[in-house]
Amino acid sequence: MATHTNRLIHEKSPYLRQHAHNPVDWLPWSAEAFEIARREDKPIFLSVGYSSCHWCHVMERESFQNEEIAELLNRYFVPVKVDREERPDVDRLYMAFVQAATGSGGWPMSVFLTPEGEPFFGGTYFPPDDRYGRPSFRYVLERIAQAWRSDRERVRQAAAAAIEHLRRLGTHQAAALPGIQEAADSAFNICRRLFDRVHGGFGGAPKFPRPATLEFLFRYWERTRRQEALEMALATLKAMARGGIRDHLGGGFHRYSVDEAWRVPHFEKMLYDQAQLAVCYLEATQITGEREYAEVARETLDYVLRDMRDPEGGFYSAEDADSAPDPERPDETEEGAFYLWTAEQIRAALDEPAASWFCARYGVEERGAWVLYEALGVDEVARAAGAGEEEVAAALEQARRKLRVERERRPRPARDEKILTGWNGLMLSALARGYRVLEDPRYLEAAQACADFLRARMWDGETLLRRCCQGEAGIAAFLEDYAFLVQGLLDLYETCLETRDLDWAIELTRRQCALFEDGDGGGFFSAQADPLIPVRLKDDYDGAEPSANSVSVWNLLRLDAITGESQWREKAERTVRAFGRQLAVSPDSLPWMLAAAMYLPGGLRQLVLRGDPDSPAFRALLKVAHERFYPDVVVMKAETQQGPEWTETLRATGQAAEAHVCENFACQAPVSDPGELARQLERRSGA
Repeated sequence: MATHTNRLIHEKSPYLRQHAHNPVDWLPWSAEAFEIARREDKPIFLSVGYSSCHWCHVMERESFQNEEIAELLNRYFVPVKVDREERPDVDRLYMAFVQAATGSGGWPMSVFLTPEGEPFFGGTYFPPDDRYGRPSFRYVLERIAQAWRSDRERVRQAAAAAIEHLRRLGTHQAAALPGIQEAADSAFNICRRLFDRVHGGFGGAPKFPRPATLEFLFRYWERTRRQEALEMALATLKAMARGGIRDHLGGGFHRYSVDEAWRVPHFEKMLYDQAQLAVCYLEATQITGEREYAEVARETLDYVLRDMRDPEGGFYSAEDADSAPDPERPDETEEGAFYLWTAEQIRAALDEPAASWFCARYGVEERGAWVLYEALGVDEVARAAGAGEEEVAAALEQARRKLRVERERRPRPARDEKILTGWNGLMLSALARGYRVLEDPRYLEAAQACADFLRARMWDGETLLRRCCQGEAGIAAFLEDYAFLVQGLLDLYETCLETRDLDWAIELTRRQCALFEDGDGGGFFSAQADPLIPVRLKDDYDGAEPSANSVSVWNLLRLDAITGESQWREKAERTVRAFGRQLAVSPDSLPWMLAAAMYLPGGLRQLVLRGDPDSPAFRALLKVAHERFYPDVVVMKAETQQGPEWTETLRATGQAAEAHVCENFACQAPVSDPGELARQLERRSGA
């Protein structure tokens, strides 16, 4: 029975509701919280996290459930709790402050603000007592409360300096278009220097998947034929697929690896990781034709459809890192408990020799609990056992299925069931592209259902919303919601050529420009103007998620090619110019924007299809475009109101279906033979 209940009990966010019974008098981010701070002359303690964050749970148990610490917070501060996934604008601004002030960042994020929202001190996790080389949370609270009482002027000066720094950080002035090829070459060379030639990936531990870098390398290879770019990306995907960062029983990927070999993950699973990594493996399949990449993509998409899908068609946000190791004690959780295996547990579930083969294959030793990773290849297990490779492969596949069923009897990690428009846009892309490459109709059906859900629940014809949870949609959408959804709709349009998907993508892009475009400096602000947020920033880093500005450049280039409206290309170029200095100085910070910029000078090629989309001849031509990697090609129907005028003049051949490959307003001879179309598409610009 809860002894405390605070205002978070009325919120929809699972993360906020996790703190609803803390003795801390939490308030949600609101005008009311700032008004109370001004009226009571107290600083705001802002705590930002998300529901699947392991260290957020730790700080809650240690500090926010502690009566003495709660008393300090309630007496001296106005405590405000924010779900970073609901309010990325709040998170982005104050994370920029914490990173500038401390040299690092992360969650939980702890920031102290003036009643005007100006930050003056911040950090991440604070322990309840001095440990890990960090001061105790009690000490931090007492010292800041004392400074607010006795050294107010110094606090105000620090806050003013912080705001001025953030304003400079958020300034991106339009400049000359940078040397794109030079910047791309520089980004490639940075990847070369950071590449781990033993374990794949870039840099040392901890290792994060960064899909934008991999997708840049694929496109850099496509433009330059520098084989090393392709090899680095493929080696990284192979290493991740074989490591413990991948869930070898249930499919999908964990957030990151704590070691350099990808073996020991931080166990939370995020929707945006599944979506982006599925696309990377699909592109690797298109490039190489190798089954290994296709199987990883398929298992990742199947995990999302099985475990992350809402009955109405949207997709949930995340699964927690923590779960209960013992069903009898559900409140006692440990990180990774759902995923770890002992040799004894495996032998109890499997007969011999399958149990021994499985332990050898997935690195499970006699003592301890182990994360599954591919320690040996199937061929190596077969040789060591003196058995046939096909026999071993079949037994291992059956063992995986049995152990997944056995694992489902364990207490599952908590699932964050809020549905975010932006992340669903990323998943929409992955499913549409999954259907193209893997030809499984379930993926197209799920993509269309997701688009229908977002149109019905998150859009009223004028306003796009960010979050739906417990049947209630709310929070005005941010730039990333518009950009990611438009990308997903364009991918869906290029998959099945339904004009309603293109029409909505154009409508959303127009709305995005009206709400977020910087008419002076170029590019797009991350959020609409908000009186509670003192600085308006632009997202300028392709990290765990791509920058919405990077995605917008791609969207605008695609719309320019599909519609022939020059305004879209002009906006794309202005966005690249706005980040031109950054692309020149640190091109590896925006690899996805840089990848788009490589195609800016010549524009994208158009594959214009004419005929009945349901006819076998039409589908055969469409399949040619989908089965190989053509990042500079947009697929479109000739018969569309949104298409450029010149498509109306294309010469018809009288065939049931025909294709025109066009570039710079010039088209090659129309073809109806799939083989000839493939040859035309392979003739890259300048070749």
